[in-house]
Amino acid sequence: MMTIQEAQKLVDNWIKTYGVRYFNELTNMALLMEETGELARLIARKYGEQSFKKPEDAEHVNEKIADEMADVFFVLVCLANQMNIDLSEAIHKNLEKKTNRDHSRHKDNKKLTGE
Repeated sequence: MMTIQEAQKLVDNWIKTYGVRYFNELTNMALLMEETGELARLIARKYGEQSFKKPEDAEHVNEKIADEMADVFFVLVCLANQMNIDLSEAIHKNLEKKTNRDHSRHKDNKKLTGE
C-alpha cells in the first residue's frame, strides 16, 4: 500500500525525471477536467443509460475506469504538489469538517435510510 504522502513524492519524482517540469496550474486544472470527463464517460456507459459505441469498447471497462481514476489522481497530486498542499493533511481536515457538520445529517435522511 502507498500513503498519500508517498504518492505525492512518487509523482514529484516522476515529473522531475520524465516530465521536465510541472505544467502551470491553469493547464493542470484543464487537464484535471479533461481526465474527469473521460472517467465520467466510462461510468456513464457502464452504469448509466448510454451504451458503448462499439461492443468491444465495453471490454476491460473496469481496467479502463481504474486507469482514468489514476489519471485524475495523478493530475490532482500534481496540482497539490505545485501548490505545496499536503493532501493527507487536507483530507484529515476535510473529514473532520464533514464529521462536525454532518455527524447525524445522513443518518437522519429518510431517503438514505429507507424509513
